[in-house]
Amino acid sequence: MSRRPAIPLRKRLLVRLLIASAVIAVFSVAATAWLAMETTTRALKEEQGQALADDMDILAQLSGYAAVHPDWTGVEDTVRALSARTGRRIALTTTDRTPIADSAPRGTSFPLRAAATVDPLHTDTYTERGAQLSGIDPRVVGPYELSAAERARLDAMAEKRQKCFAREHIETTIVHKPSGRPFLTDADGPVDSGYVPDACADGLLNTVTATEEKALGRLNSLTEPCLKRAGLGERLPVFLGLDTTNGDLGSPSTYAKFADVGDADTVRKAQSCIDEARRAQFDPYVAPTAELFLGGGDSVAPRFDMSPTNKAKLVGAAGLVLAVTVAVTAVVATRLVRPLRALTEAAQQPPEAHARVPVTTRDETGLLAEAFNDLAERRERLEAQRKAMVSDIAHELRSPLTNIRGWLEVTRDGVVDPNPALLASLHEESLVLQRIIDDLQDLAAADAGTLRLHREPVRAGDLLDQVGAAHRVAADAAEVALPILVEGDPWLDADPVRMRQVLGNLVSNAIRHTPPDGTITLAARRDGDEVVFEVTDTGNGIAPGDLPHVFDRFWRAEKSRSRRTGGSGLGLAIVRDLVAAHGGTVGAASEPGAGAVFTLRLPGMAAPEDA
Repeated sequence: MSRRPAIPLRKRLLVRLLIASAVIAVFSVAATAWLAMETTTRALKEEQGQALADDMDILAQLSGYAAVHPDWTGVEDTVRALSARTGRRIALTTTDRTPIADSAPRGTSFPLRAAATVDPLHTDTYTERGAQLSGIDPRVVGPYELSAAERARLDAMAEKRQKCFAREHIETTIVHKPSGRPFLTDADGPVDSGYVPDACADGLLNTVTATEEKALGRLNSLTEPCLKRAGLGERLPVFLGLDTTNGDLGSPSTYAKFADVGDADTVRKAQSCIDEARRAQFDPYVAPTAELFLGGGDSVAPRFDMSPTNKAKLVGAAGLVLAVTVAVTAVVATRLVRPLRALTEAAQQPPEAHARVPVTTRDETGLLAEAFNDLAERRERLEAQRKAMVSDIAHELRSPLTNIRGWLEVTRDGVVDPNPALLASLHEESLVLQRIIDDLQDLAAADAGTLRLHREPVRAGDLLDQVGAAHRVAADAAEVALPILVEGDPWLDADPVRMRQVLGNLVSNAIRHTPPDGTITLAARRDGDEVVFEVTDTGNGIAPGDLPHVFDRFWRAEKSRSRRTGGSGLGLAIVRDLVAAHGGTVGAASEPGAGAVFTLRLPGMAAPEDA
């Protein structure tokens, strides 16, 4: 069988499977990495946003505490509650780093830098309570906090005004400022800053109380020194009042009226004096400035809560990866399975169909398809040989049997008398039958592996002498020379009877195909570890197309199967099987018109010591 061509690396099944797996793995890893990056980035942003919101809430809560307490006493409970809710470490110190309150165990070091400064009188934060345009926490009340009696009186006025608005079909809600002053609001905001029905515009709810008037007078007295220092005391008189109609939920707002409005710089200086006075007025009522330190926390580990959007992305990406994986696998599997299905269908065909499969690839499956086709071709050839062998056996047995039967019938009928010539002919035909049966038995034993060999040391020259002597009469009758050539003294371990049968078959075949005055040479020589026998004739030779078949059973170059030109067609087949049983090989070479050479190669041996 010819050597199979090498499969290109890129077409090998293993390489293709590895490439497909690598593509799927790369796509999966890339998709997973992208999804992880996107999800983590979004989660980090959400976590950072949540952390910033928590930080702002912590600052707002502590600033609110400072706005309504003159010192930080009792803030520990607030700090611990905020730490438990946010999972952050919260620490408050004075400006010189003296601890005030800390949610971490005692002795825990502070971060290098403070996260914020808690000062309700100097803040620029923005909360749901409104923008701190003045820089003062809106929850600072100070001396503007109303007494209980004032609150009750103003609440009664607020309820009266609310009922008035209700009669005008305006729904309002009563809301209280940190100072305790009530005001009305509707869906659009404070009603005092919008439309007010004439029946409800009595102005009583907006009247300044005694507490507020006292605090406002103190504010005026605190503002005058600053205005004088700025040179504005006489040329820009300032009149301060309380804005009771302001809907701001924060601290009491003041308004300033300037007798003679100056330039923008002058107004800015005056407003600065008013803000300074307000801070001085509120300072005794708020806690001192503190430094706020924030940490990661010890009890609650930060976590990422996957949002529905991230979950949807995760499921979508996983589904996409799965779909691509299934698609790639299906394509690769289809291409791999298609030739296997063709092989299966061909193998399921009836034996007499001798089905073939198309070779569509050059990988392992393509080679498998080629091997299947070769097997089918050999099977078809063997089937044809089997049929031809049955026909040949019937023909070989029919001829001598027909001759024997015919002569026996005419002898029985008295047509021919049994004479020595007739008996000799019948005996010859029976010998032909015996030879055919013996040959078939030898072939059957060789096929079954039961052929017995009686090995012994044999001298190659003796074998050739014995074969030459046995066929000398036949060679002389055919006018053919039969010389013997032996180089050296080669020995072999073989069955001498079977080897004489092998060489005898070759010589008999050569005598039949060598014309008169021809030569058949028997030669033996040593070639390394082998003993080589050659039977060379000067006959007509063998056609190149017939050489591959000379050792086939019942094969004859002369198709008429005449016994004059050929034997039974089993001789060379027996030669091949007997030589193979000895562990050797046999070959034939020929050129038309130049004779043929049959070469036997068998394992040699050293000459025995007693030889």
